[in-house]
Amino acid sequence: MGRKKKSIIFENIEVIDAGARGKTIAKAPDGRVIFLTNTVPGDIVDIRTGKKRKAYFEGTAIKFHTYSDKRVEPVCSHFEHCGGCKWQFMGYEHQLAYKEKEVINNLVRIGHLNLPEVTPILGCKNTYFYRNKMEFSFSNNRWLTLDEINSEENIDNRNACGFHIAGMWDKILDIDKCHLQEDPSNQIRNFIKNYGIENELDFYNPREQSGLLRTIMLRISSTGEIMVVIQFFKEEKEKRVGLLKALFKEFPQITSLQYVINSKGNDTLYDQDIILFEGRDHIFEEMEGLKFKIGPKSFYQTNSAQAYELYKITRNFAQLTGNEVVYDFYTGTGTIAQFVSKEAKKVIGVESVPEAIEDAKLNAQLNNINNVEFYAGDMKDVFNTNFIKTHGQPDVIITDPPRDGMHKNVVAKIVEIAPKRIVYVSCNSATQARDLALMKEQYNIIKTQAVDMFPQTHHVENVVLLELK
Repeated sequence: MGRKKKSIIFENIEVIDAGARGKTIAKAPDGRVIFLTNTVPGDIVDIRTGKKRKAYFEGTAIKFHTYSDKRVEPVCSHFEHCGGCKWQFMGYEHQLAYKEKEVINNLVRIGHLNLPEVTPILGCKNTYFYRNKMEFSFSNNRWLTLDEINSEENIDNRNACGFHIAGMWDKILDIDKCHLQEDPSNQIRNFIKNYGIENELDFYNPREQSGLLRTIMLRISSTGEIMVVIQFFKEEKEKRVGLLKALFKEFPQITSLQYVINSKGNDTLYDQDIILFEGRDHIFEEMEGLKFKIGPKSFYQTNSAQAYELYKITRNFAQLTGNEVVYDFYTGTGTIAQFVSKEAKKVIGVESVPEAIEDAKLNAQLNNINNVEFYAGDMKDVFNTNFIKTHGQPDVIITDPPRDGMHKNVVAKIVEIAPKRIVYVSCNSATQARDLALMKEQYNIIKTQAVDMFPQTHHVENVVLLELK
């Protein structure tokens, strides 16, 4: 066996910046970068290194000499152990500044792009309780804190309902109160957990592939409608019905109560039959009078209020007059396409997930929108010369790809057909910068604005307007 490399201790090191993926940055005495996870820029700390690479270290602050003035007290009692809100100990105004800085750095450093004056990042009015969808997992072997492990206390109840510990697929942090979704989210989750304990329902064990209670999905829409989907590992009808009836009795305001029996190796629901128990099989979101039907498998922006702000910026950047043919790439359930449709001649949405396209078509019918069309298929295959001949030359392309960005063939085809304007919405400014670099010979960047969709985290969206030179 090889010997384990000894860690190095660096003393009195100032944390100087925040970087990608929520990590903060310090410099070792030899000039190498140190990436940290438990500090805020401005902290002065002693650091124990973990991974050591040729150009950088990864480390953890083990002693704080001076706390940064950018620090605030976390509101969540689970902050130290839960990986969901890693920036909760940083003041929100500083979170916004570092998010905007990361976006600009990526566009300039990766894309080598010439930027106009940057429109300031749009912060979120609600910095807590902003998510419309949460998913919680059950476990009969909850994660224990170091204090619990070192104590002599005999811990009989190891049942948990909460979040996976980062890097530990089989360990669940038991959550008492989460600050990400408005009530009655916490009450519903805790009721289900406590009912399970009191009635001796087995909590799931992922290693042994055993137990009954597996996951909860909770959606609370901007209209106040509530969807609960409970995932059971196996069918035990009497216990299942008892729980579902008790839940609906306790929370009669639930709009949609559904369940699924999933005995496969992973928790994903997209290949599962979801069964309605009470209410209807969907809830509604609403935006500017448009209604969007949301089912258990539907995609919808997780922050409803800020999605509205993001879409308004996108529509404003598109500068539509009512005469334009618009292509909406990676359209999802067609929310952006329908949102801009009243100001366009025609909108064509394309998405690779067939179920999302079916949702988009249904929502368009629901909203009596007749100038949108939706097509399912891989973007690099669908977006070809025949597609353009069929639907017409686009005046504007709106694109909102996944984190990996656009396929190079899609970018090449956009450049080839040269629409007047492109509005590029991105959840990953690094891949956005890469794609924009491929278009910079033909397009000028007119505007760029970051939008914070996920306060207390490092994630940030960015919208860029391109115009043909």
